[in-house]
Amino acid sequence: MSLGPLARRLCGPYEHRISEAYRAIYVDLDKFVARIRAAQPGARRILEIGCGEGAVTERLASAFPQAEITAIDITPRVGRLYRGPTANVSFRRATVQDLAREHPGFFDLVVLADVLHHAPASLHGELLSSARAALADGGLFVFKDWERDVSPIHAMCYASDRWLTGDRIRYLSATEMRDKLDSVFGAKAIETVAHLAPWKNNIAFMVRR
Repeated sequence: MSLGPLARRLCGPYEHRISEAYRAIYVDLDKFVARIRAAQPGARRILEIGCGEGAVTERLASAFPQAEITAIDITPRVGRLYRGPTANVSFRRATVQDLAREHPGFFDLVVLADVLHHAPASLHGELLSSARAALADGGLFVFKDWERDVSPIHAMCYASDRWLTGDRIRYLSATEMRDKLDSVFGAKAIETVAHLAPWKNNIAFMVRR
């Protein structure tokens, strides 16, 4: 059973602020998006897959003010807590398969952050292949997730993610992540791999099509 809906109701008008504080325990999203900006500064058409309630989207909109950003998720709460500019940002309840069919090779930046561990392993290949199909030649795919290990912070992350979302969480090792990316994008497509503050479990792959 998910505790997320109850937690949101208890937060009331402070939900956005509390959500930001909670998320900061595990990852510095500002530094994450700064790395994306440094890797693909000229991005003009951005797709964020699994945007949730809009935390990364807010930062992408700030870092890429001239870009058209499409943020998608399968949740009915897509973009609900977004507090950024709206002129160039659109939220859709859709799958990446939908976007890849509608706009093949269209986006010069595609971001998939902290999503794969929520998806069944049987869908990983399809999700990554659809992300590649939506990406323009020469575009950048940014894949970020939480690396599995044996540590107190990992146990804490698993417990909070599992009970707040109700999903059957399965984190991957760094090797498993790399193998999945290599199988879809090719063995030489990964440009850089970075660990993000405040925990080394936050791992991001910059992958060039």
